[in-house]
Amino acid sequence: MRRRHVLSLLAAPLAACQRDGPRFHGIDMTGAPYGRDFEVMAADGRKVRLADFRGQAVLLFFGFTQCPDICPTALTRAAAVRELLGDQAERLQVLFMTIDPERDTSELLRAYTAAFHPSFLGLYANADRTAYTAAEFKIYYKKVPTGASYTMDHSTQSYVFDPQGRLRVLIKHEAPAAEVADDVRLLLAT
Repeated sequence: MRRRHVLSLLAAPLAACQRDGPRFHGIDMTGAPYGRDFEVMAADGRKVRLADFRGQAVLLFFGFTQCPDICPTALTRAAAVRELLGDQAERLQVLFMTIDPERDTSELLRAYTAAFHPSFLGLYANADRTAYTAAEFKIYYKKVPTGASYTMDHSTQSYVFDPQGRLRVLIKHEAPAAEVADDVRLLLAT
């Protein structure tokens, strides 16, 4: 009996520390002091900001079109998430921000993202704006020489924003599409 009392005393402060609201499969980023906005170009030639997507959940991933595995896997999962959302799919905007503006032209980004889903939007900026945007979202990337060419080492997480434009969930690369879809549904319902 005494042991239960001690355990309940220890558990009470922990329960008080838990955040009210949805319980995500991904990492809850609600209130994070970064990832608040960007101003870059869309592959269709228009300037875009996160605020342009208010009313939709946004899934944002940073990568590059010549990535052999991480980026195609993330975008394939994003396409699966849309499919799992069913009639709510149009309320999710997937954004792919390049970290390789030297090679990823607007035409290449447009073709690359459309290969995964026609609604996916490729984003780009010049090298300075790319570095600034990546830093705002705590994204690591680095050019790595490979003989006569190079590849890019980079962070693998995706971010999900609620329809009000607030960063809410960090999705690890290995997260299954069903869990990501559950998190998006929670954000669309709140």
